[in-house]
Amino acid sequence: MKVHFIGIGGTGMGALAGLLKAAGHEVRGSDGPLYPPMSTQLASASIPVFEGFAPGNLEWGPDCVVVGNICRKDHVEVLAARERGVRLESFPSMLAASLLEQRRALVVAGTHGKTTTSSLLTWMLRVGGLSPSWLIGGVPQNLTQGFHLGGGDLIVLEGDEYDTAFFDKRSKFLHYRPTRAIITSVEFDHADIFDDYEQVRDAFVDFVRLIPANGLLVVDAGNDGALEVADAAGCERATYKVLERGEKPSAELATYCVELTSRAGERRSRFELYERGEPLGEFSTLLTGHYNLANIAAAFAIARAEGCEVERLREAIRLFRGVKRRQELLGVVAGVRMIQDFAHHPTAVDLTIKATRRRYPDHSLHVCFEPRSSSSRRDVFFAGYAKAFDAATRVYIAPVYAPERVPEGKLLDVVGLGAALRERGVDASSFDAIDDVATAVLERAAPGDTVLLLSSGSFGGLADRLLESLGDAVTFAQPEDLEAIDQLLVACGMATLRDPDQIESLVIRPSRERQEAGSAPLPPLIGCVQLQLVEDRAFLFGLAVSPECRGEGLGWVLADSIMRRARTLGARWVHLIAGETADFFTDKLGFAEVSADDLDPALRGLSNFEAAYHEGATCMAFELVREG
Repeated sequence: MKVHFIGIGGTGMGALAGLLKAAGHEVRGSDGPLYPPMSTQLASASIPVFEGFAPGNLEWGPDCVVVGNICRKDHVEVLAARERGVRLESFPSMLAASLLEQRRALVVAGTHGKTTTSSLLTWMLRVGGLSPSWLIGGVPQNLTQGFHLGGGDLIVLEGDEYDTAFFDKRSKFLHYRPTRAIITSVEFDHADIFDDYEQVRDAFVDFVRLIPANGLLVVDAGNDGALEVADAAGCERATYKVLERGEKPSAELATYCVELTSRAGERRSRFELYERGEPLGEFSTLLTGHYNLANIAAAFAIARAEGCEVERLREAIRLFRGVKRRQELLGVVAGVRMIQDFAHHPTAVDLTIKATRRRYPDHSLHVCFEPRSSSSRRDVFFAGYAKAFDAATRVYIAPVYAPERVPEGKLLDVVGLGAALRERGVDASSFDAIDDVATAVLERAAPGDTVLLLSSGSFGGLADRLLESLGDAVTFAQPEDLEAIDQLLVACGMATLRDPDQIESLVIRPSRERQEAGSAPLPPLIGCVQLQLVEDRAFLFGLAVSPECRGEGLGWVLADSIMRRARTLGARWVHLIAGETADFFTDKLGFAEVSADDLDPALRGLSNFEAAYHEGATCMAFELVREG
């Protein structure tokens, strides 16, 4: 078919467009200006995108037009499609008709944690030896994009309870034909389409009734809403629970029990997992927070039902890197770490702040909050927000995004929220503009502090503003940085990158102050370093600093940052090929020389190792000791 997407830049719409393109359909779409990661994903899938909406965008003759749920019946392209007699499809109905007939759907639903749990489940199935398709409303770090057409009969779907389209007010997930499903939680949300909790609950009840008698429903035993909904299921049920202090694991308490064993401040979370009361041993994850341990247990339960072995799942959990915009570390600058998260519901805000505080218990935690989602902009969650920021050191409340879209009398009172937080002893302020938020954070953030940005959108570019203003930031490279990285490596006499989608790259961009002080223009990147993982070993390579900036300690900053990243990702050994820098890695970081003949063949087989190695090169290794 020839399929046109109105609003193709949405995470779900763009992901479905990519799936249909992979399945052999001709796909195009329209939207406003696009930004990474969706702009990058659509470009890599070679999907043309019209900028802006116009009747002429349909002149290429699509067989059907897919309409997102934000699209109204008077949309210019909807009207054009009707004039041309082109069939309108909703996102879920198009998915069901084109992809679900031949596949078994594993659907992850719930008020919180859908994207992370869907990503975890997909990654576990892949590491477990299966070849699932997936459609996820986010960008999983291990999977590089939120959609993929696999070779097996499984498809992992993030199941959303939001309505389908202007011509179909049912929840999206009612189209998804689940054979096995997860419900992480059920709470009141989406105040723009649901009047109360009961309406939300009823939508989930309708969903679980779709699971066949030979299917499986996995629910959080610690969430009353999920348990209430599960009573309506006519299939087998399994439960999971993160144990509170003093609780003992047992099959009666939950099918899968999680017991946290790591201490506050550790870079990784360690936990014991029990299956029907039987211990499965210790596990380790990059993720933090009780709710993420619950997400892991939920995905584990489905993966086990699909036949995956425990040891493979242990490895998958150890190597899982998370999802973009979910506790995503953006970078570190002047000793201040910058993290962003999608959290907007009061429960998610509370849990995210507590998890961040547990991981970084020392120094101050600055929390910047932008009420941006349809529900968060309304006063319905005022009381919940007033209790959600207790673990923060300071709270900066941005103005409500697009307040004109909120019904009269329903707008969240951000000034009142700041006052309510101060009454609870939280240092909180509300601001009239995002620039004012940036100024306040820059005045107060100090080395060792953490800045946590909470928004369901771009937050007005606040992250970039803070990173640029604090100094030379060490940040994660983006796909659009690859050309600049290669240019820097060539300038330093090094090999260009191979298989960049399999690499962790850290870069240093010149600060605004550095750019303004220089007499000549600086390159877009003044430093970079790369890491490529294979099982529990990491290959460190491509440590380069622009000639204009050498002698300032930037190489040390990059080396220290990438070593910390290797530890966080679960590597047990770091290897490198040293040239003139051998003394630096020996004296500063403790690396020791090793024989190339003794290296793991999987490590030597890495494309970037082969590009960097030459006969007689000095190979070095460092063993990372686990915390605790």
